[in-house]
Amino acid sequence: MHCSILRSDRCKQQNPSSPSIITIIYILSLLFRPILIELYNKIALLEIPPSDEFATLAASGLELGVLFTVASGDLDAFHRNMAQLKPHYARGITTPRKHHILGLNLMFLLVENRLAEFHSELEQQMTNSSGSETDAFLSFPIQLERQLMVGSYDEVLNAGAQIPDPSYQFFMDSLLQTVRDSIADCMEVSYQQMSVADAIKMMKFDTTEEFMDYVQQVKDDWIITEQTICFQPPPTGSKASDIPSMKLIAQSLSYATEMERII
Repeated sequence: MHCSILRSDRCKQQNPSSPSIITIIYILSLLFRPILIELYNKIALLEIPPSDEFATLAASGLELGVLFTVASGDLDAFHRNMAQLKPHYARGITTPRKHHILGLNLMFLLVENRLAEFHSELEQQMTNSSGSETDAFLSFPIQLERQLMVGSYDEVLNAGAQIPDPSYQFFMDSLLQTVRDSIADCMEVSYQQMSVADAIKMMKFDTTEEFMDYVQQVKDDWIITEQTICFQPPPTGSKASDIPSMKLIAQSLSYATEMERII
C-alpha cells in the first residue's frame, strides 16, 4: 500500500511548493523514512541486493524529504537527505525529480561557498548524464556560479526573477544577501557619498523601506541625511607622516653622544 501511494505521487509530479503539497510531503517523510530504513536493514542482514524498483521507490521517498527540508529551511536535514540519496543516483537510479534535486544540491554548495565540491558534483553529473548543462534545473546554478566568478553581481541579482522552480527561492535569498553585502562593501570603498536612490538601484531593492531595513541591520555605520548616504572612511594603517622622525633622530644622536662620553 505504501509503495502504491509513493508511485502515485511520483507519477502525478505535483508542485511541491504549494502549502497542501508541503503538508503531504511532511506526512510522507515521517511515514516512509522508518519503513525504508527497516527494509534496508533487513535486506542488508540477508545480504540480498535491493531491486531497481525498490531502489527507485526509496530514492523517490528521499527526494520528497529533500524538498520538505528546503520548504522548512533546514539545511542540516537537507545535507543528511542528500547524503542518503547520492548512493542511489550513483548506481544509476533515475527518477523524474533527479535533475531538480541535483540542481538544489548545486545551489546549496554555491550558497555555502563550497566551490570545490560544486565543481566535483558538476563534473560527475556531466559524465553520467548527457545534456545536463541544458537542463533548466542544472543550468541555473551553473550560470550563477559563472556570474559570481566574474563579478557580474547585477546579473546575479536579476536572476532572482528567473528561478526554474519555487523551491530554488530559499537558496536564492541567501545568495542575494551575500551579493548585496559584497556590493555594499564596494560602495563604501569607491564612494564618499551616494544618493539613496542610486544605492537602491545598485543593490536591486524594490522599496526604500527594504533598503532602510538592510542599512539598519547590516550597515548601521552609514550616515543617511535626507536623500544622501555618507560612508564612513575605511580604517587605514599608519602613514609615514605619522612617524615622529625628527624626535627619533634627536634621541638616536643623544644616545650616540652619551655612548661616546662613556667610552
